[in-house]
Amino acid sequence: MFGLKQHMPKSLFGRALAIIIVPIAIMQIVVAYIFFDAHWQTVTASLSDGVASEIALATELYNEDPSEARALEVDAMLRRDMRLAVELRRADVLPPNTRNAFFSNLDRTLRRALNETIERPFWFDTTRYPDHIDIRVAVDEGVLYFIAPRERVFAPTGFIFIFWLIMATLFLSLVSILFILNQARPITRLANAAEAFGKGRDIGNFKPTGATEVRQASQAFLDMRERILRHIEQRTHFLAGVSHDLRTPLTRLKLHFAMSEKTEDTEAALADLVDMEAMLDGYLDFAQGLAGEEVERTDMSALLTELCETSGLKNFEITPHLTAHIRPGAVRRALSNLIENAKAYGDAVELCAHLSQEHWLEIIIDDDGPGIADDDIERAFAPFVRLDVARGQNVKGVGLGLSIAKDTAQLHGGELTLERAPQGGLRAIFGLPV
Repeated sequence: MFGLKQHMPKSLFGRALAIIIVPIAIMQIVVAYIFFDAHWQTVTASLSDGVASEIALATELYNEDPSEARALEVDAMLRRDMRLAVELRRADVLPPNTRNAFFSNLDRTLRRALNETIERPFWFDTTRYPDHIDIRVAVDEGVLYFIAPRERVFAPTGFIFIFWLIMATLFLSLVSILFILNQARPITRLANAAEAFGKGRDIGNFKPTGATEVRQASQAFLDMRERILRHIEQRTHFLAGVSHDLRTPLTRLKLHFAMSEKTEDTEAALADLVDMEAMLDGYLDFAQGLAGEEVERTDMSALLTELCETSGLKNFEITPHLTAHIRPGAVRRALSNLIENAKAYGDAVELCAHLSQEHWLEIIIDDDGPGIADDDIERAFAPFVRLDVARGQNVKGVGLGLSIAKDTAQLHGGELTLERAPQGGLRAIFGLPV
């Protein structure tokens, strides 16, 4: 059972096709077996017995007066009424070998009939002529040649039945394939739309089609998509409003402390206000995510080269002509956070971008800093988390850099992973599908 399960089709189309085709094939095999065993074999055996009896009668008539004249008389009698040609070939012998037909049942049936009715040695060939059977009987003077029409020996309807059985199977299979394709196509479109939405792309003019259950699933997907988009939009507007509302009192406070007498307390309060502004900016970036920017096919080689030059990164190796469907601003911000984070905690920072064997765009950023312990890697992606070595924070130091980068990668259908770099520091692998 386990071995059969491994060979079962994995796709819905393949499984549905197997569900329909396998019963049809089993039914056709059973019908063909019953037909050959109960009808065709019986009719063929009856025909073969009749021809064998006629050959036995002709042989006995010849033996009563073994001569060429007698053979001609027997031929004239059988050829007209029984369509059986007879010829005497003196001094001839039976062939030593026989040739079997493709359907060996035919030969077995005829051999049985001849064995039961003819006492002399005989030989026959069902393959030499397309429409006739060659049967030879040994007599004292030589060999009697009998040529009988094939339909007199074997039932011709068997091959016609097999032909129409195969044609019916092919027709039913074609209808099944067209039907299953029509049913599987809406499911494929739903899967493609869900994948595109998961990668932050436009799903186009996707509409529910297909069977009732598929339409329900498609409509549920569209409703879910609308709720998610509405939630993202509401979150973005809310946080933008909160940020705007908080900036006004923060600005007044900064102005108040700036005009106040410079003391240790006012300097500390002013530093706290700067940190609060940084936290607001970081939180707003994290909450906004990818909202408001369209996906477009982007030259990643040019984007990464420009980003490295802007960041002052000297050690980078980028494969040319790399492209991907992304939101350029969001990806640029995420990669900038990773580069700046590496520069802040490492002296030697390297960037490498290439296309993997799985058609996956990998952007690898290595540094020689203190790195992150294996137990803390998952926790480093959590928003506002500061590790002991201060890794995982964004460039302004509020603990959102890795969260924004991971969120950006996942919303593009990619992934961000962290591991130990060859230099001993941290390696960040930003992967995107191409």
